[in-house]
Amino acid sequence: MRSTDGYVVGLTRDGAYPDGSTIFGDVGLERLDQAGITWRLMPEVPHGPVNAEALAGLDAVLSFGHMPFNAELVRQAPRLKHVARFGAGYDGIDPQGLAAEGVIVTTTPVEVRKPLALSGLTLILAAAHRLVENHRVTANGLWESGRGGHRGQGIDGRTVGIIGFGSVGTQLAEYLRHLGVAVITTDRNSSRAADHGIAGFPLLELASRSDFVVVTAALTGETRGMVDADFFAAMKRSAHFVNIARGALVDQAALTRALVDGTIAGAALDVFDPEPPSKDDPLFALDNVILSPHALCWTADFTRDVSASVIASVIQASHGNVPDAALSRGLVNASTWRGASLQPADAQPADAQHA
Repeated sequence: MRSTDGYVVGLTRDGAYPDGSTIFGDVGLERLDQAGITWRLMPEVPHGPVNAEALAGLDAVLSFGHMPFNAELVRQAPRLKHVARFGAGYDGIDPQGLAAEGVIVTTTPVEVRKPLALSGLTLILAAAHRLVENHRVTANGLWESGRGGHRGQGIDGRTVGIIGFGSVGTQLAEYLRHLGVAVITTDRNSSRAADHGIAGFPLLELASRSDFVVVTAALTGETRGMVDADFFAAMKRSAHFVNIARGALVDQAALTRALVDGTIAGAALDVFDPEPPSKDDPLFALDNVILSPHALCWTADFTRDVSASVIASVIQASHGNVPDAALSRGLVNASTWRGASLQPADAQPADAQHA
């Protein structure tokens, strides 16, 4: 870590470690050093959300997990000007509240789009071909007795319903359409979907039409728990449910009942509610579920691209600059930039070549 008297960035402890490594691998913190920016680990807060004391002396926070930030909190940290999320989601952060206090919020939606969409496609294909069941047959030495007992259904000519048609949903639809799949979405996304020639339907009608349902929606007060028992009851018994967005979008108890009762054929989940799930979660005992620890999209390419974007946003903000065209797509509360200066008075300008 390099010490300077200028811009100071705090790394959240829900993804960063004392040696400078992170849960995502090497994110290139040396680029902050080279730009004359001090970075330091924030204190651990094991029993609750971050407090104002943890933000003392910070100009920015690089958030690796889902640490909550609201206006009341940042009001107690007047030096703070930037919360940079390593990823696309910002549930738990109040962008408008932070904007009112002069704090920008940036994310990395462009860099997350393809890795996350590919995660959705991976889970669809694994469920369709019953990959986990066939793995167990092979690994358990059941070649003769079990081979051929888990026939998949394929996806050509099937219908995939995508709940949430933002950048990830749009990218997933693009991948699927090259595989002979019919794609539909919910009517709340119909205006964007229409630009891509994709029909929108009410949520329960989407459930009844789909052979695979994939959730890519953002978690908001309106969408929390939107996939419930009625939704699963409307699905085909042969259908599979995939969630790569947020666990709290789904009534997980209702999903578990649907899987146990055979209301749906199976599920593939990269997210849970809560996270991490309890060790005795009934989902773990089911054979018709594929599970991943909210990390399926964490490829080497993901880390490289998201790191480059988030570090660049921190450096640009340290100059007091508006993010460039690519980064501005991740500027969640752009109105904060109007007339705002994000650079502390005693900060030394960083070398522009590192921006």
